[in-house]
Amino acid sequence: MTSQSTTLTESDRRLLRIALLVAEQAKAAGRHPFGAIVADEHGNVIAEAGNNSMPPQGDPTQHAERVAAALAAQRLPPDALARCTLYTSAEPCAMCAGAIYWCHIGRVVYALSEEKLLELTGSHPENPTLSLPCRRVFASGQRATEVIGPAPDMEAEAAAPHIGFWRQ
Repeated sequence: MTSQSTTLTESDRRLLRIALLVAEQAKAAGRHPFGAIVADEHGNVIAEAGNNSMPPQGDPTQHAERVAAALAAQRLPPDALARCTLYTSAEPCAMCAGAIYWCHIGRVVYALSEEKLLELTGSHPENPTLSLPCRRVFASGQRATEVIGPAPDMEAEAAAPHIGFWRQ
């Protein structure tokens, strides 16, 4: 189940910008430029992660969203996670959406759509995207997950770290 809202609050924008900063930090560390945070209902950051799926030492399952969700699940019980939001620089892939669902996180806000990301990455072998929107993954579940994204007024900002990164 998925519920859909389209309005970003000022708090959402502030927290989404933190996720974008984490993506920039991942890029500066030589990793894929993705970042995610989990915040509680009061806007307190519970967990954050950059991407660490890049070869040779990276693990292909170490997407920022999956790692941030797992860290949050280690710190809070499911009922508290249901009131949390995962903020991410790009739309969660199917793997990450599944992890977010299983961690009981109740809301997702993302800046860059999977379609726009694909335009930036092309057919780069380190980012073989799945054409499966996170809303479809969440809609397959028994529990509602609210999804807000993409954030049209923040897509250019979210795309910036990807410009030139995916050249083969």
